[in-house]
Amino acid sequence: MKRTTLLLLAGLASFTAFGQDIAGSWYGSLKLSGIELRIVFHITKIDDGYTSTMDSPDQNAFGLATATTTLADSKLTILMKTPVLEYSGELKDGIITGNLKQNGATFPMNLSKKKVEKAVVLRPQEPKPPYPYYTEEVKFRNEAAGAVLAGTLTMPSKEGKYPVVIMISGSGPQNRNEELLGHKPFLVIADHLTRNGIAVLRYDDRGTAQSTGDFKTATSLDFASDVEAAIDFLKGRKEIDKKKIGLMGHSEGGLIAPMVAEKSKDVDFIILLAGPGLPGYKILLMQQELIARAGGSSESDIEKTRKTNQAAFDVVLKSDNVETLQPELTKFLVDELAKDPTAEIPAGMSKEDFVKSSVAQMVSPWMMYFLKYDPATSLTKVKCPVLAVNGSLDLQVPPKEDLAAIGESLKKAKNKKVTIIEFPGLNHLFQECKTGSPNEYASIEQTFSPKALDEITKWIQGVVK
Repeated sequence: MKRTTLLLLAGLASFTAFGQDIAGSWYGSLKLSGIELRIVFHITKIDDGYTSTMDSPDQNAFGLATATTTLADSKLTILMKTPVLEYSGELKDGIITGNLKQNGATFPMNLSKKKVEKAVVLRPQEPKPPYPYYTEEVKFRNEAAGAVLAGTLTMPSKEGKYPVVIMISGSGPQNRNEELLGHKPFLVIADHLTRNGIAVLRYDDRGTAQSTGDFKTATSLDFASDVEAAIDFLKGRKEIDKKKIGLMGHSEGGLIAPMVAEKSKDVDFIILLAGPGLPGYKILLMQQELIARAGGSSESDIEKTRKTNQAAFDVVLKSDNVETLQPELTKFLVDELAKDPTAEIPAGMSKEDFVKSSVAQMVSPWMMYFLKYDPATSLTKVKCPVLAVNGSLDLQVPPKEDLAAIGESLKKAKNKKVTIIEFPGLNHLFQECKTGSPNEYASIEQTFSPKALDEITKWIQGVVK
């Protein structure tokens, strides 16, 4: 549930030049609610015009091809279809003054050939080397998936025998630090735990950063097998107490941890950081409503969107065949658009392309699995100690409903070693915040609440003593 909008462009570009030097790299900076994203367009001249690519360095996206690029009367337009983006601006005296449009919103962004240096963002909790503990770069294999996972193992010292926590990231391709909007929450957590006598293994998701494997076709169940491979790796380390191996999962990672704990006798305890306790489709419906309301949407618009999303999810939930699901979803969306001629389609995208893009997202392996999966399936079978925590201002995994569902499932498992905490004033990333809106994440200096860190650490120490 931390899937963030990635600025992507794809396709082939061409335009007609009018004597101006448009070829080269053009740099801009997009500012969104305290988030700064640097954008670079690389334009190259070819025989019949130009081709171009785009970089979004702050999102680790490079060499992305544009869909169409045109230049007429000094006016530059760059379009992308999936996801939808449109940049338009006017070239004058070496500066392109313009705007970027996405999802109906318009953001000013000027381009020049001067490289943009990102402003330094304060992250006071981020630890800096040298660390007062042992750090080792490691790799381990998930043989069944044909993937090699790269990560970092931290231990209080090189020699000894320690309890260990395996960290499991949230949704979307995440590196070992679960890096997001300038924050590195897994690095902060790992540092705190290791300083307090607990070893930590954190790793890049398959197909991400230094790990190999296919991320795009993977589901939560596949990611669970990566965790199992991590457990097998740690069991081979003499410094690890094999009877004190725990899992800590954030967001989707909090869904995966019980899946592993249900099957593995090697899991001694689990910590769920805003982990889902309700089926995926319910989480997404509540998430969309809460974020829309925080963003100022009217109640009528919120209700209209909820009904449409619920109906679309119902189509997915009733289907077990992706080949028949695609035409069913396509028909549903076409009919919905026909009912509401005023429905807003993102700039630069036809209704046909909008439907095609939406269907592709809905029928992806990850989304289909997430929408249908009920975490109670695993939680009702978990017997090891469980710590489930959330922030009272989490808009992505609603705390009251979700923690209640987790508690109810663990009761059915007859698990009496359960601690549930709702931390006041914390958001989905466990930052102290004002509203809980994702728009606040980047502008908050704090990466992870010290109070939450201390409570989690004390709980683990109590379990492994």
